[in-house]
Amino acid sequence: MAQYADAENQRVRTIGDFLVSSFGRILIALIVPAVTFVVLWQGFIFLRDSNAPQLVITLIAIVWGVGGVAMLFFVSNWLIEQLPQRWMRYLQPFLFVGPAIAILTWYLAIPTLRTFWLSLRNTNGSQFVGLNGQGVPFIQNYIEVFTQRIMLEAFRNNLLWMVLGTSLTVILGLLVAVLADRSKAESIWKSLIFLPMAISFVGAGVIWGMVYEYNPNVGLLNAITGIFGAEPQAWLINQPWNNFFLIVTVIWLQSGYAMVLLSAALKGVPGELLEAARVDGANEIQIFFKILIPYIQGTIITVTTTVVIFTLKVFDAVIVMTGGQYGTEVIGVRFYRESFINRNSGYGSTIAIILLIAVIPVMIYNLKQFGEREVF
Repeated sequence: MAQYADAENQRVRTIGDFLVSSFGRILIALIVPAVTFVVLWQGFIFLRDSNAPQLVITLIAIVWGVGGVAMLFFVSNWLIEQLPQRWMRYLQPFLFVGPAIAILTWYLAIPTLRTFWLSLRNTNGSQFVGLNGQGVPFIQNYIEVFTQRIMLEAFRNNLLWMVLGTSLTVILGLLVAVLADRSKAESIWKSLIFLPMAISFVGAGVIWGMVYEYNPNVGLLNAITGIFGAEPQAWLINQPWNNFFLIVTVIWLQSGYAMVLLSAALKGVPGELLEAARVDGANEIQIFFKILIPYIQGTIITVTTTVVIFTLKVFDAVIVMTGGQYGTEVIGVRFYRESFINRNSGYGSTIAIILLIAVIPVMIYNLKQFGEREVF
């Protein structure tokens, strides 16, 4: 009986020592990285308040930041490796994905939740909308978004950008990819088509704003039409055609992106398949629609959804070329005006949430396509 009691006591002491040891290791694994992070943070605050020359502060900040992050990683990894195997397998993946999760949480998830919170409140965010008897509680901003004339105009224009801009971009990119692959100067033509991608949307807006300039001495389009005796036109004022002229900008910019991806997909089509089709009597048009298009369907879908997201968020070209006037309002411009000009944080946040909701299904579909098939 005594031997059984001694064995039981020994087992309890062993379990207790193990628990104390594991708890101590876990505690150290949490405290040491936290202390290292605080030391790094305080170091940057010290550098910020220092009176040393700016160049010296910059160099020290780079060394301190890179070295500090490396030290934080190696210390944390070494401490996790000292833990029991079960805890190490559980915690070590978070060491690698933890920084990315933290950045996404701080700069994406939390601002999104805060924006949604503001969308339920009034102009200055002091109280919830509709609780004073004026309007529907909480969702009054959302009702106004879908009932105001100017917002309906913005939705219409964004739909036009999305349908016309996306379809023409993908079609033009596909045609250029097919034709350039058969040219001896393939690299030259592709470089010229892709070149606008190096220009920002603001820069493209300035360039095309000069193309559409009313003065024929500046405006290229009026200079060309003037050769045939036409009178100068205010292309960016005449509604509704001004929206089509704006859409040309995104086609010019994004066709190179579509061309590169679609050209890479076309090069993956087996040559034997094309030769077999030609031997069977298929002409080039039949080969294009019945072999090439189905074979690169995944890439076409990926490019299309990417350009759709881009057109939903369009802002730069419109604000530079027309400022959203003359019937060219889009959701992005409307959000900018409400949030930063009218100082209506509640209504501006509502527009941002609506835009996010519109983009999310396209993103989910895009990610699903990535997971289901090889797009290249």
